[in-house]
Amino acid sequence: MNFQHTPVLLQEVLDYLAPLPGKIIVDCTLGGGGHSSEILKRILPGGKLIALDQDLDAIKAAEKKLEPFGKDTFIIVHRNFVHLQEVLREIAVDGVDGILYDLGVSSYQLDEAERGFSYQHDAPLDMRMDRTKPGSAYDLVNKASLEELSEIIKEYGEERWARRIAQFIVKEREIKPLETTGELVEVIKKAIPSGARREGPHPAKRTFQALRIAVNRELDILPGAFAGGIERLKPGGRMAVITFHSLEDRITKDTFKELARGCICPKELPVCVCNNKPKVKILTGKPVLPGERELRDNPRARSAKLRVVEKLS
Repeated sequence: MNFQHTPVLLQEVLDYLAPLPGKIIVDCTLGGGGHSSEILKRILPGGKLIALDQDLDAIKAAEKKLEPFGKDTFIIVHRNFVHLQEVLREIAVDGVDGILYDLGVSSYQLDEAERGFSYQHDAPLDMRMDRTKPGSAYDLVNKASLEELSEIIKEYGEERWARRIAQFIVKEREIKPLETTGELVEVIKKAIPSGARREGPHPAKRTFQALRIAVNRELDILPGAFAGGIERLKPGGRMAVITFHSLEDRITKDTFKELARGCICPKELPVCVCNNKPKVKILTGKPVLPGERELRDNPRARSAKLRVVEKLS
């Protein structure tokens, strides 16, 4: 296993999180440890890195990468970041100075054919980030109703041919179950009219994205995860979120706006009675994007966006 994943927007993340000696920083999406290793360099001596990931392959690779810093300088937990508050209670950490989320799928997961994330490799239909959990893409593709499949592909993939693709999947699986990514790609190609396949991205890209998001509940958990993370930030602590597609970015933007709201009383009331106070200050009015040099060195960073908030006292 060669877990290669170039950390995107690395310098920008470090500038905003400002990891200094003695600070406690949480990397909610450890991956191969690219962001985490650079954070650790800056919070030692005296600091602590807490990292979460649901992919055991990622954890194994990251442990090896972080080992030179000393095993007492970091804690790695095999858990989805939606459980961050629970994890911090278990390890008796009351507050942290910074939290990072690097959302989406890693380069390793895309390139490792057996994981079933990529439409460019023929492999078993899986797409689970945590392979210890049930519910793979095989189960979804072969068991979900026509309506459910259509809605998933439309909502999470923003695919104009969602209904037609779902119909072709259901028709094909009546003959035999769809077992591999290659079989699914062929069905998608049949479903999308030839004229629509000539331009734009690979015809299966949006459907594969949608299935991956659904299998891993990637979007459903974001608002609650962000709000829970803010609760655990110390005043002045910062949360940084890197997104890779419009749905993630929209949820991040809207959640941050909601957390930054003050009074929510009806406008006709002469005085505030809700006592709602802003929980955060938004530091990135517009998302931070990769620069030309990073895009040249790492083309997979082209859709990355960074948003950051700071917790108010």
